Amino acid sequence: MPTGLRAKPCLTRRLAAGACALAPLLLGAPSPALAANANAPANATAKAAAAKTAPAPRAPACAWSDWTAFKGALLSADGRVIDASSPRQVTVSEGQSYALFFALVANDRAAFDKILAWTENNLAQGDLAAHLPAWIWGRTDIDENGAPVGASGTSGASSASVASAASATQTPSATWGVIDANSASDADLWIAYTLLEAGRLWNVRRYTAIGTVMARNILRRETASLPGLGRTVLPGPTGFKLDKTSWRLNPSYVPLQVMRRFTLAMPEKEQAAWKSLLGSSAQLVNGTAPKGFSPDWVVYRAQGNKGDFGPDEPTHAESAYNAIRVYLWAGMLAHDDPARSATLATFAPLSAFVAAHGFPPERVNTQTGEPGPNEGNGGFSAAVAPYLSALGRTDLSDAQVERSRARAQKSPPGYYSSVLMLFGLGYLQGLYRFDAQGRVIPAWTAQCPAAR
Repeated sequence: MPTGLRAKPCLTRRLAAGACALAPLLLGAPSPALAANANAPANATAKAAAAKTAPAPRAPACAWSDWTAFKGALLSADGRVIDASSPRQVTVSEGQSYALFFALVANDRAAFDKILAWTENNLAQGDLAAHLPAWIWGRTDIDENGAPVGASGTSGASSASVASAASATQTPSATWGVIDANSASDADLWIAYTLLEAGRLWNVRRYTAIGTVMARNILRRETASLPGLGRTVLPGPTGFKLDKTSWRLNPSYVPLQVMRRFTLAMPEKEQAAWKSLLGSSAQLVNGTAPKGFSPDWVVYRAQGNKGDFGPDEPTHAESAYNAIRVYLWAGMLAHDDPARSATLATFAPLSAFVAAHGFPPERVNTQTGEPGPNEGNGGFSAAVAPYLSALGRTDLSDAQVERSRARAQKSPPGYYSSVLMLFGLGYLQGLYRFDAQGRVIPAWTAQCPAAR
């Protein structure tokens, strides 16, 4: 998530996801704005992609009502995840990356190809092999508050972007395009990983090829060798080296199962670099939670050939809307993943808090372990449920699943809560898992789970 994201509250994940509510996910019909979207004709790019889409695999898709609801509520006809609550109706690369993963888990090849085509054509200048995707796209004729901007603010809109926007708005005079071209490594890692896994599971060489080249570009553009830590994932290409000896990092950007998969999926001569990234990622996840709560952001400061993690002052060493993903990724590690035991133990205080209070905290001071006054939302409950289950606390896990569903019934979850729910609840429903090599194992490759 590039630095520009921190200035936009509805996208920073530092406000309640309800403040960025998009549509009634998991509850029923999509919002009127997105319903109109879904019925609008797809752009030329999407039509061409659909025409080239190979037949769906013969393996059956497992029923996944939450994914169906997500598509109806948040996904446009031409394949972009829209934040309709924003005046600029933005799309972020993170949303595209997660949607790709969910489409693979659902064995939804048609949705996968639409999402991939939109991402490539609008965020990667038409070529994901050459360009890492820009992290945010939307209306360029207005600012984040809806106020008009000058002509200079619209210069980034490509013809493909304007065509795509025609299916996502009822404002014919609006112009659309990339708002910030900086890429975000969390999204890029998930896209590359999902393409590699889609190539393996669907036997499509094109996906494997693009995923491989993307991984190489991530290695070149979004990593750095940090003294005492080794090669490390940076949140983006620019804006995260604070000075000659300090870097700003994000533990939630490096799911250990995803990082492990790259160490095995990449060609042998490139595996050493990815093994170094896996090692630094494990340190970033497990070495930044002194009180058992992961921080949203952390600063790594080098001292000669060594270094150490320290609190990130701008975010007050807070654990909140970024860090919630750390517990989610930890809870989904394979039973025989080498990092599982240590990672689960790192965050034991989170389990104790949930056991004592019945909900995860929205915010925690990671230096003192002191929680804030507010409860985490339903997305938070869905995110911690796999972690609690991994600890053997199925009673706590089941209660958080129930709490997540109940919250969704009371008020529509926003985009971020929605993806946390798809990840966490889909995993617990048995729709997918990860193995010790970091491979995703969707249920449709073996046997669909019984309906719950």
